[in-house]
Amino acid sequence: MVESAKRAVVLVSGGMDSAVTLAMARAQGFACYALSVAYGQRHASELAASARVAAMLGAVEHKTVAVDLRSIGGSALTADIAVPEHVDAHGENDIPVTYVPARNTIMLAIALGWAETLGANDLFCGVNAVDYSGYPDCRPAFIDAFERLANLATKAGVEGHALRVYAPLSDMSKADIVREGVRLGVDFAQTVSCYSADDAGRACGHCDACVLRARGFAEAGVADPTQYVPAA
Repeated sequence: MVESAKRAVVLVSGGMDSAVTLAMARAQGFACYALSVAYGQRHASELAASARVAAMLGAVEHKTVAVDLRSIGGSALTADIAVPEHVDAHGENDIPVTYVPARNTIMLAIALGWAETLGANDLFCGVNAVDYSGYPDCRPAFIDAFERLANLATKAGVEGHALRVYAPLSDMSKADIVREGVRLGVDFAQTVSCYSADDAGRACGHCDACVLRARGFAEAGVADPTQYVPAA
């Protein structure tokens, strides 16, 4: 990556969507700074996956910031609440218990702070509003609103250095995301999506994230490299 490349902060969770987002940002010529957040999630193996993904896809730097969202709970991912098996459809206002209160707002705020210190004007996140679990902070309206906030709330924005928030997967199906990842050389075997993944990153095969991921590979006609916990 040449020194003159524009810098971007990319949120990297360790899952397939953020891996493809990082690959897309790199393909657009950005020098990518990968940011992961250890928020107390039960699927902590995704953090190890995020380090693998950042290295695999050539991030200039990978930083993990700790924020203890378990202290407020309110989600099956941050409290002692069972992760439900997949519900095939979610209504506009049917928010599943795996929703983590304000998670993407918090993560993007941290990314925004790092971007300012780096002199970066571009932020990328892998939210999706087609094949997803219905979270309100994955919808285009949220991304648009956060970009407006970023330009109002920062020194960079006030001084006229416009900040942009990109969600390049927003309108893509999971199958489209798989195909794009294959085109860009993403090794999906290095990613972890499962809400209940074990310490080795093996997936449960039953939660929303697992079902949507498996469906994406099937519909894309691509072999699924996911490692699953053996059936009892």
